[in-house]
Amino acid sequence: MGSMDEREAREVKAQVGDYVRELAQRRVQVQDMHAATVPIALGLAPLAGGGYGVAVRYRLGVPAVRSIARKVAEQVGPAADVRRTGRIRTLAGPGSGPSVTPRPPVVTARSLGETGRVRPLRPGVSIAHAKVSAGTLGAFVVVDGRMHALSNYHVLSGTPSARMGDPILQPGPADGGRTSRDKVGELAGRVELEPHGRATVDCAVALLDDPEVDLHYPVGLVTTTAVAVGNEEVAKIGRTTSVTHGKVTAIELDDVVVGYGEELGEIAFDGQIEVESTGASAFSRGGDSGSLVYREDGVALGLLFAGSETGGENGSGLTYLNPIDAVLDALGATLAT
Repeated sequence: MGSMDEREAREVKAQVGDYVRELAQRRVQVQDMHAATVPIALGLAPLAGGGYGVAVRYRLGVPAVRSIARKVAEQVGPAADVRRTGRIRTLAGPGSGPSVTPRPPVVTARSLGETGRVRPLRPGVSIAHAKVSAGTLGAFVVVDGRMHALSNYHVLSGTPSARMGDPILQPGPADGGRTSRDKVGELAGRVELEPHGRATVDCAVALLDDPEVDLHYPVGLVTTTAVAVGNEEVAKIGRTTSVTHGKVTAIELDDVVVGYGEELGEIAFDGQIEVESTGASAFSRGGDSGSLVYREDGVALGLLFAGSETGGENGSGLTYLNPIDAVLDALGATLAT
């Protein structure tokens, strides 16, 4: 089976998905794998010569999971793009609180991005709930006619116990932020995440105390969105790694299982976007959660929320994004202009 068009690739992905679930029920018995998860993530992989193959991603290196990946590759044929990712985790920054251990742990002093106090607020700076460590302010959005900051649920909320109206700090607590002097807004909206559940987005917004913000990114204003189709050259600005560049290597990935720590456990995400670095280092690291990922022409594609231990051309790991339109729709938000 060679290159396929989008429709054909989706059909094959669906067929292979049924096969994976059947094999997993018979073969996989891994203690730390929740019963609701599938050991293989499947999506569409853009091919260099045009068209699509099937993206096959597996996390665990146990023999049963490797065997399933091999069998899927045999069934799909040459159009199978198989990669081992290792475990995938959210990319909150260092420090105490409900955030999970980032991949890999980040020392603030080594951060390339903006970890200090910044006014007016701008994209790419450190931000977080008062009881979370640190993540990235991804974008400014308008909800009900008012200016909000957009980032991840695990950055602006952290846990289900967080309440609307909780203080949001810039910089985040891991970067020295304190409620008494660094409060910039309040938690105003989020899409709930269920423990050991399924999801499509990890996102939240903070209503800003001061609506006067700097909307400009390294590429200028980012005010429009697009659906990722694969092979796009992309960039982001994050709290830890600043501006990095990458390429979309898979779209419509289902069963991307992400670790959220003890309270939420592992959550399986569907419809996700995968990016690999095109530079010498990683596209993202701990603390970059919440970054807006945009095409080189300044069109937004996704909201960065997780990264893998391994994978990618340079071995520094793969990055995972929620499609930006799904994020905005779920929050009732539009990009600020």
